[in-house]
Amino acid sequence: MDQFERLRPVACEALIAEHPSLSAIPVDDDTQQPYFARLPEVNLDHVVSFTQRQADFPGVHPGNSDPAPDLDLQALLETQHNIPFSASNAFWRLCILLSPGASHRFTAAFVFHHAIGDGNSGKAFHTTFVRALHAVMSTETKSLIKSPQTPLLPNIEAVHPLPLSFFYLAKKVFQAKIWSGGREPGLWTGSKIQPPSPTHLRLVPFPKQLVESLINRCRQERTTITAVLQTVVARSLFANLPAEFSRLNCSGALSCRRWLPDIITDDSMGVWVQDYSETYSRDNLALPSNTSFPWTEAQRSRQTIEAALAQQGRDCGVNLLKFVNDFQQELCLSKLGVDRDQSFEVSNIGVVRSESDPSRPEIRGMVFSQCAGVIGNAVQVSVATGGDGCLVLAFSWQDVVVEDELVDAVIGSVKDDLCLVAGYE
Repeated sequence: MDQFERLRPVACEALIAEHPSLSAIPVDDDTQQPYFARLPEVNLDHVVSFTQRQADFPGVHPGNSDPAPDLDLQALLETQHNIPFSASNAFWRLCILLSPGASHRFTAAFVFHHAIGDGNSGKAFHTTFVRALHAVMSTETKSLIKSPQTPLLPNIEAVHPLPLSFFYLAKKVFQAKIWSGGREPGLWTGSKIQPPSPTHLRLVPFPKQLVESLINRCRQERTTITAVLQTVVARSLFANLPAEFSRLNCSGALSCRRWLPDIITDDSMGVWVQDYSETYSRDNLALPSNTSFPWTEAQRSRQTIEAALAQQGRDCGVNLLKFVNDFQQELCLSKLGVDRDQSFEVSNIGVVRSESDPSRPEIRGMVFSQCAGVIGNAVQVSVATGGDGCLVLAFSWQDVVVEDELVDAVIGSVKDDLCLVAGYE
């Protein structure tokens, strides 16, 4: 701990200097005119914490054995997901899990408000952090880091026109103001929307061998990991829900960085995402035996994702925010007590590459998790693959909205299905 305690302030100073959003906080976010303000300084004593693991550092078992879930990290993340941010401090926290007898190895949990970053921003933070640790040469220690003068990177409205076609806009206006068509029969979305309640979290790791087999099988079947995961989660929900539920709505997030100006890169921190949606029916996912998989549904899901990408930011939900008159009332308060629209989300930030130089710090395992959505999906599944080749699913849900027993059963079905798809024993 002493060695990392020495490196921490210098590495964090480099992070804050490179990413202006780390010294910015949202102000008046309960009004129609929210804005960002810059903290004069970031007090590391308030945002960085150290915790000793209760168990040994979890590792990947040799052979084809499943990796052990990181229960210390799971407990830490579940706790952090239920701690709000306050305007007197930065809107992020860095929680370090230390392992007894392993001073060269630690787990860094970057916890941040969605206002200052999207899923890929988490990857950018960890990449910068590792690079900063390698570059540290100073032994200076300090807790107060002056905020940089570098301006915030532009938001998506400033760098993209967010166009809306007449047909798309007319359809949304008709649904919102005239007739929505009513609730779809057989749709499951958990309980009605209620005030925020505690977030629950489960981490579900999969070994490198399974992931490699899954990637190869996806290529053979002309689909992708994300599309397969959506299909698997839908199938697993149907397998554990009463037969009366015959429809599920899935939502996902796509990074817009690939079609934004060069000032926005994969190493940038900010919020540049768009949404897409997919539907699943019980009949299309039902198979005569448990030894086959509905590849046509996984292929259809890939086509939906590719169609959304091809739009390059055109006709998506975020483009409609300009027409909202009262964010708090229309998007939040008015929804209390009503049914949700979405059943589950799969958000995949992809692979975090490992450093090839053994003399440099490197990222091995990676976890991406999110708070349960108060007005969004009943279940959130966040996905990341680390430099060790292991893929981790993070299931999160609100207390009361979804029963713990249902999520545990769904996780069991997801494990079985992914082993089936990958041909993994």
